Amino acid sequence: MRNKILWSDETKIELFGLNAKRHVWRKPGTIPTVKHGGGNIMLWGCFSAAETGRLVRIKEKMNGAKYREVFDENLLQSAQNPRLG
Repeated sequence: MRNKILWSDETKIELFGLNAKRHVWRKPGTIPTVKHGGGNIMLWGCFSAAETGRLVRIKEKMNGAKYREVFDENLLQSAQNPRLG
């Protein structure tokens, strides 16, 4: 039965650091390092117990309409792959 289930998820990957606040202890007089050119990428993917499906980079802001668009363009194609179950 679980071979017929297709899971999907999305994630935002930070290129520098975490997507949360961090506290750092520094010696007095130490200058913090600044990383320029950072950012993040958003990915959507799906998989089954048998195999992975499509992995898609989302370039726009993810909202309800964009999520439905990603599903329309990618989920059905992955579900029709006979190797996914």
